[in-house]
Amino acid sequence: MPRAQEVQDVAPGIRIWQAYDDLNRVELFSSALDTEAGTCLVDPIPLTFEGMAALQAPRKAVGVVVTNLNHPRAAAEFATAFSRPIYAHRHLREKVDFTEAIYLDDGEVFSPGLTAVAIDGGPEGELALHYSPAGGTLVVGDALINFEPHGFRLLPSKYCQNYKLMRRSLGKLLDYSFERILFAHGTPILSGGRERVEQLLAANR
Repeated sequence: MPRAQEVQDVAPGIRIWQAYDDLNRVELFSSALDTEAGTCLVDPIPLTFEGMAALQAPRKAVGVVVTNLNHPRAAAEFATAFSRPIYAHRHLREKVDFTEAIYLDDGEVFSPGLTAVAIDGGPEGELALHYSPAGGTLVVGDALINFEPHGFRLLPSKYCQNYKLMRRSLGKLLDYSFERILFAHGTPILSGGRERVEQLLAANR
């Protein structure tokens, strides 16, 4: 797995890091969200020593979130380094052997300002996270992607368990307020995020 060189601030309390995966020919993104209780790490990929030091500097961690069955990445290593649990969709309980795992249900608030949103029909165990501070931020696993040449779009049906069900389930995201969208694969959208999702879902009815 590639190792990212640095951590980038994209908004108050929100950081990302990224690296290109030559094997799968895709850019991998990871996120860190600061809450009152500490920092939530989402789909982390490995970091250099300097990157880890920068990530640890501001706050302690509250846990590591894995957004679907395809994204264990370096979650176990980060959970060990920070001595914190891994959070994942309850459907992954029998699928992945995570040590010290906490399994989440749809709509569960598992840390101050952080809500798990289950996206049925996408990759197995797909979760989005809603982060409420600073106008709101959405972090998605694979159900939404944003990279060239395709741009912002739904995950293609060949990668989904049930594309139509995923599309309907994504409608739950509009129950939340958010300005930004962060992706496991793709360039962040830093303004107008909710409107972008509303337009995308309307175009894919």
